[in-house]
Amino acid sequence: MLVRLLCVIIFATFGWSAAFAQDSGTRAKVTVVFDHVLPNVPGKSMKGVLVEYGPGGSSPAHIHPKSAFIYATILTGAIRSQVNDEPVKVYQAGENFAELPGDRHGVSANASDTEPASLLAVFVVDTNETTLVIDTKN
Repeated sequence: MLVRLLCVIIFATFGWSAAFAQDSGTRAKVTVVFDHVLPNVPGKSMKGVLVEYGPGGSSPAHIHPKSAFIYATILTGAIRSQVNDEPVKVYQAGENFAELPGDRHGVSANASDTEPASLLAVFVVDTNETTLVIDTKN
């Protein structure tokens, strides 16, 4: 239910075509679509990040701030993902996964070379965090 509500908010705010516009390159397009201070959790915010992959697109290996808990839901297409040393898994639209504080996201890529894919990552993170994705070397 929460995922559907967040999708409605994204589409209402940015419009269907803008929400799913694709980058012409292979690197994912990352857009913060909401940022809200949690009134009952001092110092924490909820931030929504729309990640859009063009065909064959990907993100470099990365980590997130040490305070971040992330819950990601695949909105369209299919996404290959690997967190820490777990096996690479393909998630389809409607499926989700979590990243705990300190996790390393080694693989994050569109599973298709012909169709776009997107996901919504919802962060619970320290309010003062401004850098949500930190690229790392493999």
